[in-house]
Amino acid sequence: MVATTNNTVPVTVLTGYLGAGKTTLLNRILTHEHGKKVAVIVNEFGEVGIDNQLVIDADEEIFEMNNGCICCTVRGDLIRIISNLMKRRHKFDHLVIETTGLADPAPVIQTFFVDEDMKDKIALDAVVTVVDAKHIQQHWDADEAQEQIAFADVILLNKTDLVSPEELADLESKIQGMNKMAKIYRTQNSELSMDALLGVQAFDLDRALEIDPEFLNEDAHEHDETVKSFAIVESGELDGQKLNNWLSNLLQTKGVDIFRMKGILNIAGEDERFVFQGVHMLLDGKPDRPWKKGETRKNELVFIGRNLDEAQLREDFKQCLV
Repeated sequence: MVATTNNTVPVTVLTGYLGAGKTTLLNRILTHEHGKKVAVIVNEFGEVGIDNQLVIDADEEIFEMNNGCICCTVRGDLIRIISNLMKRRHKFDHLVIETTGLADPAPVIQTFFVDEDMKDKIALDAVVTVVDAKHIQQHWDADEAQEQIAFADVILLNKTDLVSPEELADLESKIQGMNKMAKIYRTQNSELSMDALLGVQAFDLDRALEIDPEFLNEDAHEHDETVKSFAIVESGELDGQKLNNWLSNLLQTKGVDIFRMKGILNIAGEDERFVFQGVHMLLDGKPDRPWKKGETRKNELVFIGRNLDEAQLREDFKQCLV
């Protein structure tokens, strides 16, 4: 879904609990020779600003939102800062937004859908979450920690040298139960190749399927965690009106619990695939490329959320078929 034109700036949203290794990762992005000019928007929690020594000799531009938590006043501020940034569009190729460790990333992601002006200028490339393998268990029940994992397209399971292989395997399996779509990398000191971080177009469902065609298959092990992800795959054509009604009702009644949803749909009478993605109560969709000759026209939806009734959602979706 990230059809970046020459003028659209790809954006990486960087999130993760306090002390997980976000700043280290940001430093790597800023000092790495990846050939991209990166602008950064940093959001610090509280009075103390960004460590001055963080951006040693980096000629990238750093903008601070020093008004506390990014989720409180985020959209207005973010839109204002990005609008100002776009006046110097020629100076950068990629934008990184670092959220505070105490933030739910949803409001930041929603900014990309809400503002019509923003939609033309920026495109969400990926939500990257850094997870502290050693300490995440202590924060596991915190909403922010779970939401950061649930929203992620790319997860750095960091500080892997501080836990046993068994603990690591168990943690990875837990994370996959919450978010099947995310690509998980095991890291130390937030070391990861830039190809896996920038320009990954992880918001693109096709791309996600390319990376891991198995993710739509049901996992053998089910988790009873309140946050989980699952996919619905159905062949057949959808009645556009029924689909609209179902989605509207779904967002009104369950929007708070749906962290992310995305899909490719086959709508009756349309030659193009319809792609959509949602964040909580917000939904954004548009016709995509035409269905290819010989391609199986099917519907693929992915839900990531809390307390979702999978059986009911499957049943309700089937009712939208022609």
